[in-house]
Amino acid sequence: EMSEVKKLIWVTFQQEALHRYPAALTDPKLKTGDEYDVSFLGHPHRHVFHFRVAIQVFHDDRDIEFIQFKRWLESLYSGGNDSVLQLDHKSCEMIADDLQCEIVDRYPGRDITIEVSEDGENGCIIEFQREPEDDQE
Repeated sequence: EMSEVKKLIWVTFQQEALHRYPAALTDPKLKTGDEYDVSFLGHPHRHVFHFRVAIQVFHDDRDIEFIQFKRWLESLYSGGNDSVLQLDHKSCEMIADDLQCEIVDRYPGRDITIEVSEDGENGCIIEFQREPEDDQE
């Protein structure tokens, strides 16, 4: 028997962006001068960021509708320089953190898992747990 079941829905979307990692130009751990040198990442370069966002739901009849959720998430990035969220110098982890803040504002009290990758190759998975409810009276 299962004592507790947590249900999540998920959506995916992609966002093309120019991106750079400024520290790569000067950090000796990144600008190594050998086959591990990634200093080129300090210059603007193109990525297609891939997102997979899962959010907790509380019943089986889509209290968050997939397509509406996906369209709203995409809209956060669709305004160019006027977008709600920017990708320019941020790591995948920073992008996920920023996105989580927007989701929590709109859909509070839910667990969220966000995957962000560069070109579907390398990225992060972050699980955001909702705050435990205060059981004190």
